[in-house]
Amino acid sequence: MELHQLRYVVAVARTGNFSRAAAQCHVSQPSLSQQIRKLEEELGERLFDRLKSGARLTPPGEALRERAVRILAEVDAAGREATEWRVLRRGLVTVGVLPTIAPYLLPRVLPGFSRAFPGVGIVVQEDVTTQLVGLLAACALDLAIASLPIHDPRMQTETLFTEELLVALPPRHRLVRKPAIHMADLESERFILMKEGHCLGDQVLDFCTRRDFHPNVLCRSAQIETLRALVQAGMGISLIPATACQERSALQPRYRSLSPPTPRRTVALLWLKERPPGRAARAFIEHLRTTAAAA
Repeated sequence: MELHQLRYVVAVARTGNFSRAAAQCHVSQPSLSQQIRKLEEELGERLFDRLKSGARLTPPGEALRERAVRILAEVDAAGREATEWRVLRRGLVTVGVLPTIAPYLLPRVLPGFSRAFPGVGIVVQEDVTTQLVGLLAACALDLAIASLPIHDPRMQTETLFTEELLVALPPRHRLVRKPAIHMADLESERFILMKEGHCLGDQVLDFCTRRDFHPNVLCRSAQIETLRALVQAGMGISLIPATACQERSALQPRYRSLSPPTPRRTVALLWLKERPPGRAARAFIEHLRTTAAAA
């Protein structure tokens, strides 16, 4: 049994297709197929059902895949440790971040980390939670920064901070000067929310539902800056994380807290349990903890 054979098994299981797996592994499809057949002969078990619709793991194949993922994660971790050992003079951290977090958190985090570890490269990928979890599971990311809850049992999570969701109002809105804003004050308002698939929009709707409040949603967007621009133009109101409300100017909406219970979100770090962070990623985690604590 060879490591490259285990990589091929995991790749075919992930893609469900021998040709796509071969392309991802940078080998020819006949070579990959031959190695898997060789492994099946060695084990005396068929690992895949080869169907017209694709390749599907057999029960012995699934058992092998689970062990192969753990073995390859340890091998990859050993390689990363060896590469990064010299005081992190070289290294790479791949981080996935929600678009509703990245532009407000990363400018506070990345410059200081780069000064401390100038030889460590950082690759940032913005995407929604389901995509980030999928990329972590495929070992395409080292870490991700997302909003709880995360329901995937394969993920290890660590809370970074909790923040308030503030009501964003047009500058001349009737509620701007009100001392306290209650949910009942928002019944006649039109809401502008993040679109489906973005957890912030789902969190706002969940908060409203738990308080028996059904917002009148005018439109949904994929960008917080679009929400803010539409609110500023008087199209409606929104609920926006406090970290996204730091910039204040005449062209910005006005932000107010809702009376308790106040809507909040919890931002967390996550990684694949079977693939513990390497040395460079651990340094990034420590820097992120320090930055979040100081915010």
